[in-house]
Amino acid sequence: MHARRWTGCTGFASLVGAIACTLAQAAPPDGLFFDDFRHTDLNAFAAHGWIHRSAAGHPGIPGAQWGPGTVALVADPQLPGNQFLRLRASTDGTAAGTTQAQVCHARKYFEGTYAARVRFSDEPVAGQDGDVVVQTFYLVSPLRHDFDPTFSEVDWEYLPNGGWGNPTTRLYGITWQTVRLEPWQAHNQAHEEKRSVAGWHTLILQVKDGRTQHWLDGVRVAEHGGRNYPVVPMSVNFNLWFSPGGLLPVSKIHRVYEQDVDWVLHVKDQLISPDQVDVLVQSQRDTRQFAVDTVAAATPALPSTCDF
Repeated sequence: MHARRWTGCTGFASLVGAIACTLAQAAPPDGLFFDDFRHTDLNAFAAHGWIHRSAAGHPGIPGAQWGPGTVALVADPQLPGNQFLRLRASTDGTAAGTTQAQVCHARKYFEGTYAARVRFSDEPVAGQDGDVVVQTFYLVSPLRHDFDPTFSEVDWEYLPNGGWGNPTTRLYGITWQTVRLEPWQAHNQAHEEKRSVAGWHTLILQVKDGRTQHWLDGVRVAEHGGRNYPVVPMSVNFNLWFSPGGLLPVSKIHRVYEQDVDWVLHVKDQLISPDQVDVLVQSQRDTRQFAVDTVAAATPALPSTCDF
């Protein structure tokens, strides 16, 4: 499917809106990825390049399951015809009784602007609250070995029940240099919003000219760079997982957590402001371009293993 040029930047209530619309038209037709998650079913979702993770491994509970029953397309109760991507994770306190959710889109993304509208939650939809659960939107490349110098990752990670040695509810914005998983040793730059961010938020990641920027609801909250700047193409990911050592005691009643995503986009090689992101999303919706991908594959093409 080919992206369209957007026209008709009139009728805006503010000059900012009109300017944002005009600038949004400059998004190149060969460098736009957008998904509004209005697919007819999960087969159509997969046909648009998404991988529903089934592979075991990091992150989360060793021995936990990934796969069937953890991802769904659900109706938006407020906007007729709209849909959300829903990730669902559950646990009874055992590895065998734990399921975690992840979806990944092709490993071909590098510089430019990334954005998603995501609903975080502070409490489970079923069962007792208190497990250390992690809700995310992130970009990542494979970790080939300990302290891999080409490892690249840029994250938004929400921990409503704290964790990792700190009980504080917080949202992380992280840019990674590299890491060793066992024993854990990480090299990165991190920003923390030490508060609840339950509810809907627009998350933006900008990767350009040796620096990464994290934007939360139109406010820039972090800038990273130097040795932490990505060096190889990454995949676009959402996942919902439980932190090892952070589960409540074993229970017959599963604790179930959900994370929703309304839309996600990437504009290759351009820094798009929060206003422009909003206008671009609305332009796609107004022209019924709900699933667009004109970002070329990496050369040579890179596998998207969806296992990290």
